[in-house]
Amino acid sequence: MRSDKEFRDSLLLYAVTDRRWTGEKTLLQQVEEAILGGATFVQLREKDLGESAFEKEAVEIQELCRKYGVPFVVNDNVDIAKRMGADGVHVGQSDMEAGDVRALLGPDAILGVSAQTVEQAKLAETRGADYLGVGAVFPTGSKDDAVEVPHETLKAICEAVSIPVIAIGGISEGNVSELKGTGICGIAVISAIFGQKDIKKATEDLLSKTKEIVEE
Repeated sequence: MRSDKEFRDSLLLYAVTDRRWTGEKTLLQQVEEAILGGATFVQLREKDLGESAFEKEAVEIQELCRKYGVPFVVNDNVDIAKRMGADGVHVGQSDMEAGDVRALLGPDAILGVSAQTVEQAKLAETRGADYLGVGAVFPTGSKDDAVEVPHETLKAICEAVSIPVIAIGGISEGNVSELKGTGICGIAVISAIFGQKDIKKATEDLLSKTKEIVEE
């Protein structure tokens, strides 16, 4: 059983996949490079994959993550997460309601919920979320319908809940320092890792910068 501190620490650098940048590599190879560079958490988020292909990818990446002791969650697809025994799932505001997800997956699964307001954050916490992903904290091209969340709101959310909060959306090595003092325990990124030529080095550099802005 993980301790609260171990879980909070595991959210420091949360890597969200995107196969648009795989090039000549497989997504599995890219995820391993990110983990070797210091990624502490992995989410499989592949919106354009069919269900069977997504599940196959999920099983392979979960096996890799377990090899390295890194938590692995599936984006949105609660049925696949339950069927394959994933560590957990991350759901958005328009996906299955957090309480229903918790009821389906049981008390031990990791449940992450996206939030853009203090009200959404508090509701997610009461309904069983283990952590919140808040954003977009900067402009992002990874999500077409992303709503920008002011840093003041991010700080207010961190102060309003007792569960860990990670920032997501448009975060890069160049702007992550702007999130210092908000109360987040980590960041979630896509292109800042998977869109880089040298994934391992990009992850190492981002991890170093993130450690500087996260309060113990």
